[in-house]
Amino acid sequence: MGTDTVVEGIVDSVVIVTGAGSGIGRASAERFAREGADVLVADIDAETGRETVERIEDDGGSATFAKVDVSDSAAVEAMVERAIDEYGRLDVAVNNVAAGADPAPVTDITEGDWDRVTDIAQKGVWLGLKHEIPAILDAGGGAIVNTASYAGIRGSPGRSPYSASKHGVVGLTRTAALEYAADDLRVNAVSPTIVETPAIRSMTPEEREEVTASVPMERAAKPEEIASAIVWLCSADASFITGHTLPVDGGQTQQ
Repeated sequence: MGTDTVVEGIVDSVVIVTGAGSGIGRASAERFAREGADVLVADIDAETGRETVERIEDDGGSATFAKVDVSDSAAVEAMVERAIDEYGRLDVAVNNVAAGADPAPVTDITEGDWDRVTDIAQKGVWLGLKHEIPAILDAGGGAIVNTASYAGIRGSPGRSPYSASKHGVVGLTRTAALEYAADDLRVNAVSPTIVETPAIRSMTPEEREEVTASVPMERAAKPEEIASAIVWLCSADASFITGHTLPVDGGQTQQ
C-alpha cells in the first residue's frame, strides 16, 4: 500500500476514523489505507465496521476494528488505547460522528431527541478530542479532522439539534486548533452537503431532485469526495492550515 499515494505525510501514519462502518467514515478509512496508513476502524456497528476492515485488507491495506460508542468517555478512551496497543502510537484522528432526529420545529423537538443527537454529534467529537489529543502529542504531533456539516455554518430549519451540534463541532475545532497550534497539532473540520447514501440512492428521481435542488452543482456529494478533503487536511500538503472548516458542498453555503 502507499505506492499510488497522492498526498504527502500519510504513509506509515496511525489513524483512527470513527463512524467508519459506512459513508464518509468508510471512504476515509479506505483512502487513508490506500495512502499507506494503519487504520483503526471505529464504529458502534460491529458488522459494518468489520466489513470495512475486510475491504481494506482485501485491497492490501492495514486495518483493525474497534467497537465504540462515541458518547461514552470510557469507550472512547479504550478506542485510543486500542490504536496505541495495536500500532504503537496515534498520529491522526477523524471524528466522523453524527445523529439525526425526525424534522420538527424547535418547539416540537423532544428532550430525548435533543440529548441523543447532541450526545453523539457534539459530545462525541469533544470526547474524541479529549482522548486523542494527548496521544497525538505523545507521538510528537499530527492532525485531527472533525466532520461538521453545511448545517453547522448556516441555519437548517427543522433540524435544530443537528444544526446546533454541528455548529458546536465548528466551535470545538476552532478552539482546539488555537489551544494546540504551537504543539504541532493541527485541528480542522470539513463541512459536507448532502452525501450519497443508500437512502438517497433509493429515492425516486423526483425525490432526489428535491433533495439536491439546493446544491448549485445539482447533485449529492460522493463519500469519496469528502474523504479526499479529510485526507488532504491531515497531510503534509496542508501543513499550515489549522482551525479551518472546509466546505465540501458543491457551492451550497456560498448562496
